[in-house]
Amino acid sequence: MKIATYNVNGVNGRLPVLLKWLKTASPDIVCLQELKSPDEKFPLESINKAGYHAIWHGQKSWNGVAILSKYKMEERRRGLAGDKDDIQSRYIEASINGLIIGCLYLPNGNPYPGPKFEYKLKWFRRLSRHAKSLLKLDEPVILTGDYNVMPTELDVYKPERWINDALFRKEVRAAFKKLVDQGWTDAIRHLHPDETIYTFWDYFRNAYARNAGLRIDHFLLSPHCVKLLKRAEVDKQVRGWEKTSDHAPVWIELKGNQLNNK
Repeated sequence: MKIATYNVNGVNGRLPVLLKWLKTASPDIVCLQELKSPDEKFPLESINKAGYHAIWHGQKSWNGVAILSKYKMEERRRGLAGDKDDIQSRYIEASINGLIIGCLYLPNGNPYPGPKFEYKLKWFRRLSRHAKSLLKLDEPVILTGDYNVMPTELDVYKPERWINDALFRKEVRAAFKKLVDQGWTDAIRHLHPDETIYTFWDYFRNAYARNAGLRIDHFLLSPHCVKLLKRAEVDKQVRGWEKTSDHAPVWIELKGNQLNNK
C-alpha cells in the first residue's frame, strides 16, 4: 500500500499538476493540505475520474484538508476537540482497509511572537491529546500532513537563519518531540536517519534550484504501522514541474493492502 501526503497549495489552481502526479505515482491513499477551496468547489468529479474516492473539509482561504483513496473509506472525524470556537479546516480522519489515517495541516504560526504563534502551540496540544487517544486504540494509525515544523537542524537549509521563525522555534520542536515520544515513529527519519531530505522549497530566491529547502511534511506511524514500513520517499521532481506547489509529495509504502491483521 502506497500512502502519500501533499500540500497542494490550492487544489483547483494546481489540479492539472495533482492529476498528473496521481497518474504517474499511482498512490493508493493521498492526504492533501491547503486546499484553498470551500467545500462546494472541491473538484470531486475530476478526482473520481482519476480513480479516487474523496472526503474533504474545505475552507476558502489558506486551509482545507482532504483524503483521497482508491478504496472505500469511512470518515471518522473532522476537526479536533478542545476549542469550540476554532472554525479552521485543519484536520480530517478516516478508516481505510483496517488503517486509521489522520490528515492534518498544522498552523504556520508566524509571525513570532504573537497570537498566531500561540494558536499554533494550542493546536499542537490539541493534536497531541487526540494522538494519545488514537494510540490507545491499539490499531494501525498514521498521522500525516504538513506539520509546519522542522524537527532538527538536519531538516533545514542553514538553520541559523530560522531561529526566530515559528517553524523552527524551540517551543515548536519540543512540542513535536513530545508528540513523537508518545510512541510514534517519524517514517522518513526511521529509514533515512542521517540524510538531508527536504519536502518544501520557497518560490523565492531560487530555493529549489539551490536545494535550499525544509522538511516540514511528516508521516508519524503507530507501532503496528512501523512493522509494515518498506519505503519512505519524497517525489522531489514534482516541485520542479510548471505551476506546481512549493511542496513536493511525500510517500511511504507499507507491506500489503489490508491492515486488519495486526
